Amino acid sequence: VQQKKSVESTITGDPTKDFVLKKDERKAILLVSFGTTFPETRQKTIMALDKEFKEQFPEYKVVTAFTSRIIMRRIKENEGITFQNPSEALDMLKAEGYTHILVQGTHIMNGLESETLSKELALHRDDFKVLRQSAPLLTVIGDYKATAEAIAPTYRHNKKNEATVLIGHGTHHPGNSAYSMIENVIHEFYSENVFFGTVEGYPTLDSVIKNLKTKKIKYVNLYPFMIVAGDHAQNDIAVDMKAELEASGFIVTAKLQGLGENKEIRNIYVQHAKYSISHRPENMLEKKKEYANGMQP
Repeated sequence: VQQKKSVESTITGDPTKDFVLKKDERKAILLVSFGTTFPETRQKTIMALDKEFKEQFPEYKVVTAFTSRIIMRRIKENEGITFQNPSEALDMLKAEGYTHILVQGTHIMNGLESETLSKELALHRDDFKVLRQSAPLLTVIGDYKATAEAIAPTYRHNKKNEATVLIGHGTHHPGNSAYSMIENVIHEFYSENVFFGTVEGYPTLDSVIKNLKTKKIKYVNLYPFMIVAGDHAQNDIAVDMKAELEASGFIVTAKLQGLGENKEIRNIYVQHAKYSISHRPENMLEKKKEYANGMQP
């Protein structure tokens, strides 16, 4: 049975010079976001990432693609701007002669969007000499700590009866556990008055409210835990969830700031890309063969 080719994905791996090019080879970075129809937050977040990657990787062509076909269609209808999906962007890069591609998703976690991107990229595996997928924001424990430190301004000056609540999108994918993990990391190392909820997953807002009441919180600073402050942030979070928290007796201040506006968050993606350029994914199948032959870990 022929083994299906998969796209490389890495955050731990072995040093490599795969992106050191030979004559007539060209390299590019494909930034992939879900997208947003809100122009202001798009410029502050997704396009800020695009700008940062172009500054950090001047020897690469940097292209931004969206995965939401609905958002892409609405942007074209309302703004006359065309964004490509990942397959279209890869087809374009191939036609332009690019041979080495790093794909950096701007997803929060290794969830459904990141997994679906991997499957889409696999369709293009034979089109390039190297096609490597880098890691989302929250992948290894160091990412969680770096993210906690990056968002510290949201909770650093909280008083005893004041808490920060960050709301993510949520998913039925097992990657949803990242929300509970980052809350645990922040509680252990940084602050106990920080709580995470989701729009469509767990923890629910009811869970958050229960924790706030247990801690005897009076004031709540409400933020989206999303790359963009788009539809979910401006409607579900800043309106519906804010109203529900207020109905539960809290004094709430909603702040419409996407994670992509945070330079330190953007830097985590940059560092992931740099690591993925200089490291091949860890090949555990090969290592298991070596262990079977007597190699020690």
